[in-house]
Amino acid sequence: MRFRDRAEAGRLLLERLQDIDPANTVVIALPRGGLPVGAVIAEGLGVPLDVILVRKVGAPMQPELAVAAVTDGEEMQVTVNEDIKAELGLSDEEIEELARRQLPEIERRREAYYEGRKPTPLAGKTVIVVDDGVATGATVNSALRLIRRQKPRRLVLALPVAPADAVARLEQHADEVICLSTPVPFYAVGAHYADFSQVDDAEVIETLRRNREVRGV
Repeated sequence: MRFRDRAEAGRLLLERLQDIDPANTVVIALPRGGLPVGAVIAEGLGVPLDVILVRKVGAPMQPELAVAAVTDGEEMQVTVNEDIKAELGLSDEEIEELARRQLPEIERRREAYYEGRKPTPLAGKTVIVVDDGVATGATVNSALRLIRRQKPRRLVLALPVAPADAVARLEQHADEVICLSTPVPFYAVGAHYADFSQVDDAEVIETLRRNREVRGV
């Protein structure tokens, strides 16, 4: 399966989410690529859209290879891809140092995307976590763990594309995983889109604002 763009991926996922009761439901997208996908789902269900601030921790000399992912909730949380860690021979201390380098960017995005407001509360809600696809799953895994700590009623992960082994790992951390395509062999997420244009901060901010305006908040 190859998607025309992220909006089409969102529409196809929305068709698979029609059994979701929109009452007390929130869509949480991983910025930046997850926002155009999540926006279509949130609009279709008529529910709030927000982001979670998670950053991929790239391997030394291979920044596109995710050795871990980091969030900075009440304290820094690092989710490690143990296979890649072992393959590269990295220590816990080295990964922690690489993770700390991502914290300034997380803080910058917090100020830009939230615009002084608090993140949407997730306790007791159905939370649909959305990205435009995953490769190793480390970043989404970290997001799921952070959201689970907030005690949602139900945690659903919706992905357009991912390798089957990553989906299997992520199923351990969500109540339900919906993935439209698990191609073999799997190359990169962008290879499964005709248009995989970069999503910038301005688009993220405008998408979040538009969702609030539509809902009158």
